[in-house]
Amino acid sequence: MNETNESHLIGYEGQRRDVTNGDDAGKEYTTARMRPAEKYVILVGDGMGDYPLEELGGKTPLEVARTPAMDRLARLGELGRVQTIPINFPPGSDVANLSLMGYNPAEYYTGRGPMEATAMGIKMNPEDVAFRCNLVTLSSREGRVYMKDYSAGHITTEESHAIIHDLAAIIPTRSFALYPGVSYRNLLMWRGGPEGIATVPPHDYTGKDVTESWHVYEEEPLLYNVLTKAIAFLHRHPVNERRRAEGKLPANSLWPWGQGRRPTTPTIYERFGINGAVVAAVDLIKGAGIWAGMEIINVPGATGYIDTNYAGKAAAALNALKEKDLVFLHLEAPDEAGHMGDVREKIRAIERFDKEIVGPVMDELKEFGHSYRVMVVTDHYTPIKLKTHTAEPVPFAIFDSLDPKDNSSAAFNEKTAAMSPIFIKKGHTLLERFIGIEPMT
Repeated sequence: MNETNESHLIGYEGQRRDVTNGDDAGKEYTTARMRPAEKYVILVGDGMGDYPLEELGGKTPLEVARTPAMDRLARLGELGRVQTIPINFPPGSDVANLSLMGYNPAEYYTGRGPMEATAMGIKMNPEDVAFRCNLVTLSSREGRVYMKDYSAGHITTEESHAIIHDLAAIIPTRSFALYPGVSYRNLLMWRGGPEGIATVPPHDYTGKDVTESWHVYEEEPLLYNVLTKAIAFLHRHPVNERRRAEGKLPANSLWPWGQGRRPTTPTIYERFGINGAVVAAVDLIKGAGIWAGMEIINVPGATGYIDTNYAGKAAAALNALKEKDLVFLHLEAPDEAGHMGDVREKIRAIERFDKEIVGPVMDELKEFGHSYRVMVVTDHYTPIKLKTHTAEPVPFAIFDSLDPKDNSSAAFNEKTAAMSPIFIKKGHTLLERFIGIEPMT
């Protein structure tokens, strides 16, 4: 091999590893890994996938949106589909993004709660169960309970923190602890609690009857007592009185879901010998990144909503890439628009993702002086018609600066990706394909 011409293939030198089983148990050895690029960027547009809509002339938001940067990636790269949600798993961002980070959900997924607890720096004992705990707006009529809004009208983080702080004082602290998060996304820890409660994600039931799902909490009297106390307390809380006076939805209930215990996961470095960083606003993605041993980059103005700091995220990713081998950038906005059922806002979010993140990242990488690979992908569909997640395969495009393709008719959308012969059945293996390295563990 010509060292000068092929130096870009060197991934890292002489990583020391302990052999813990087999004939060489207890010894150390040195291994040199080879990889096809020096820098890697994964750009995730959460929930971008959708179904054809009549109001869009039978096209999806991705097809209608102006996305020259993503389309360029599809034309010059490898376009295909990947099954990020394994069979019999809930079609959530937790499962899907674990897959995209290279972790098999069948081995590592226990629930959304422990991922978010990790991001919030909350210590979990082996027996603890962490729940994502939404502040929601419930309504009732004729003895039935309805999910009026899964986010309490996208309550602000400041308002949410005030409510959670006050609520924490009325729950039994020997068994439970409440922790404030971002906006409606909070955490409930049950010390020594059970995992097997059949909870449901509130965003799956916007505007729907949730009576049976609410009655599930009655199966655990300790938890149900917390929830009923919270309802009475929230009804007269000053934040809700002010929100009602302003014509906004009150946060009138807690909705715990996505519970689990924390698993043990190998890091990206332990598996592949590369270091990484995560740029994200929501705790779910940050927690998965911490499990993967990646640095978490917090961006001012990154809200996890449609008003997030797109350009700031791109700049943070590029800055991190100066020191890191891989950056995983996640954008929540298209998913939030899908949950709202707002097709115009979803198109706008997709276009801003393309213009303010994908385009600038691609342009700046040309000036880095390194070989690189970029992948654009969506984690799951969040169809406008359904206002929730679905589990079908999603499109991805991989561009390799050393091996550009020529797919002149390709574009980044569901229809074009479905025409590609490339289909990755096991979503967690896409990372291996992307970085070109088989895992060591």
